[in-house]
Amino acid sequence: MGPGYRHVACCIEGSSASDAVIDAGTRLVDGHEGTLTLLHVVPPPMAVLALPAPDMSAVYAEAEAWLAQRAESVRAAMRAGGSEAAVQTALLEGHPGIAVCEWAGHHDADLIVAASHRGLFDRALLGSFAGYVAYHAPCAVHLVRPVAAEKG
Repeated sequence: MGPGYRHVACCIEGSSASDAVIDAGTRLVDGHEGTLTLLHVVPPPMAVLALPAPDMSAVYAEAEAWLAQRAESVRAAMRAGGSEAAVQTALLEGHPGIAVCEWAGHHDADLIVAASHRGLFDRALLGSFAGYVAYHAPCAVHLVRPVAAEKG
């Protein structure tokens, strides 16, 4: 295998599937000159027409803190493994699939790593994030399936 991808974007959220995404991303990024970006998307609130939209500042602040903490643990693990790859974060907002694909196009990502873990019912209600990214990404996409025991 070659040196790896120059810029790998890992789509993470609060589930254990994110661990598999990060593991794959760290294996696929160039460990000496690459960049690993942890992407997290905060979707817009589903406001009811009769109510004003909620204040999202606390949600964004909590997401930023969580993402920064996650990045620091990834940096430490990569350094311990001898990797010199840079670890960055990007907090996005909007429809997750659209936001990730637009971000990847504007930031020269070579590879997007995402989990494919929703069940049939969730995909019918929410759509398939992984499917959207696979069809619309401006770069290569690597889909990770979490361990069967984690899917519950």
